[in-house]
Amino acid sequence: MSLWTSLEPASATVDPGSSTRVRLRLRNTGDVVDEYRFEPVGPIAPWTTVEPPMLRLYPGTTGTVDLTFAPPRTPDATAGPNPYAVRITPTEHPEAVTVPEGNLTITPFTELRAELVPPTVKGRFRGRPKLAIDNLGNTKLTASVSGSDNGDQLAYDLHPGNVQIEPGRAAFVNATLKPRRIIWFGPKEQRPYRLTVQRSGLKPEPVDGTYIQRGFLPRWLATLFGTLLALAVTFALIWFNYKPHVGSLAQEQTVEAGVSSIAPSPSTTPTPPPAPTETPAAAPAADPTTEAAGNGGGGGGGGGATATVTAKPKQDTAATAVNRLAADDPSGRHICYRSYVQGSGWQKPVCDGTMSGTVGKNVPIKAINLAVYGVQGSAANWFHYDSQSTNGQGTWYPNWTAIIADGKDNYIGSTKAADPYIEGFAFNVGSGQSCSSAKVRDHDWGDQWCKGARSDNNALDFVGTLDNTLWLEAFKLTVTP
Repeated sequence: MSLWTSLEPASATVDPGSSTRVRLRLRNTGDVVDEYRFEPVGPIAPWTTVEPPMLRLYPGTTGTVDLTFAPPRTPDATAGPNPYAVRITPTEHPEAVTVPEGNLTITPFTELRAELVPPTVKGRFRGRPKLAIDNLGNTKLTASVSGSDNGDQLAYDLHPGNVQIEPGRAAFVNATLKPRRIIWFGPKEQRPYRLTVQRSGLKPEPVDGTYIQRGFLPRWLATLFGTLLALAVTFALIWFNYKPHVGSLAQEQTVEAGVSSIAPSPSTTPTPPPAPTETPAAAPAADPTTEAAGNGGGGGGGGGATATVTAKPKQDTAATAVNRLAADDPSGRHICYRSYVQGSGWQKPVCDGTMSGTVGKNVPIKAINLAVYGVQGSAANWFHYDSQSTNGQGTWYPNWTAIIADGKDNYIGSTKAADPYIEGFAFNVGSGQSCSSAKVRDHDWGDQWCKGARSDNNALDFVGTLDNTLWLEAFKLTVTP
């Protein structure tokens, strides 16, 4: 071998998120001028840089290069000793590879994130939220979970009560909230509560939520029962207090020659009620602007009644928006869309690259409505949160939508409170190409991506993330020729 190497020092320590430097010294012990290339290898190679990457040495001379280690502050930077190596390949004798090895110790750090899913639950006798705990550190997390509230109004059943979470993984604690007092009648009441994640020797991590307790019977039903009870009491009082007058109508009769004569009793047929003096007004017509006939109409003497019914305005969907664009631009290609945001409901539709959703509010999208024009229809599917995930990712909905024609509404996701939120979604078009960009939780806007028509090897445009700890907050869509 014509090369001597030395690592100074052979073992080093670094904190995640910072960097440290090790010097590699080498000497050309051969008899020819040679040039050496350096390449980091091993599990920490992605965080290692070598300066300079190449070094030329004359026989008997010594040179140095610097190895800089900069592990990120993420769970990927495993705490503890991590071996590393540098492959040195001489140009003149490439088969004579030298691989000096060293050891880098990465210091441990702990970081967690906890949140309630959903943060607000409703119920009459219990509420069932879930506490999601993410281990963002590089060591195993061990913690216990407890619940509390002001006034001791709730009882807490937590499974499991203690969790152990590997770095970069998440665990879910199923919580059952039981009110200590049942509301039989009356309005619903809000009961704030707190679940606390306690790690040994560290400050507790509180997560606040709200349990909305509903009455056992709704207010209208309680009012109805009260009214019926009052009527029953009133009827009973009238029944028992009313004493009808009973008198004898018998009269002494004269008996002649053994023959009795009794006058017949009067008829008891009731008198019919008087006929109404006015003809009742007819039911209003289906057209909300139609008025009933009157003012001199045949039949009655008075003026006719006027009935006006205001119809509920039709909801503005993605299809109505894209059809408005198509009316102004029949030869163009357009896409319109809107988002169902958790806690806010459906937004107004937007079109052709305008943002839908929210930014900076940390609120997920639950459902999406889209419609296209000039691209031979669209089909879509959604990727949603999965509480039973074992690989850190969500789950696809089992089926794609059918191919929805131009100008028609296409829906994915669910607006039900108990159903999961959207992490990402995929869609395609029949002609041209589709383009998209997305904003997911705790991340900036991603780059714009474009895909061809569905006939191009079943091309599809994916928007969002597959990470089970993230969700889709906002997106922009366009279609082009």
